Amino acid sequence: MSDAYERERQNNSRLDELASKVSALRGVTIDIYDNARDQHIIDNANETFSTFSGSLKGSATRLGRMAQSGNKIAILKLSGIIVAVVILLYWIWHLIF
Repeated sequence: MSDAYERERQNNSRLDELASKVSALRGVTIDIYDNARDQHIIDNANETFSTFSGSLKGSATRLGRMAQSGNKIAILKLSGIIVAVVILLYWIWHLIF
């Protein structure tokens, strides 16, 4: 009887070890999934930034052409935008540092 009890105890111990290994494996799998999802988010952010960069370059080109045409209102708008960007960058710089 004690031999059967000892085997049952060993089986329970091994089942507990197996359950902890399965739990650890589940945790690793979830970490891999989260990491892959984060990489996808980073890729999307890079694509969005590239699109924004292209759009900003196009806008700057159009503003430059508008200023070259000699339109005084366009030159005033361009000056205002440049001043606003400089003030915004200055404000962000002092906020961070």
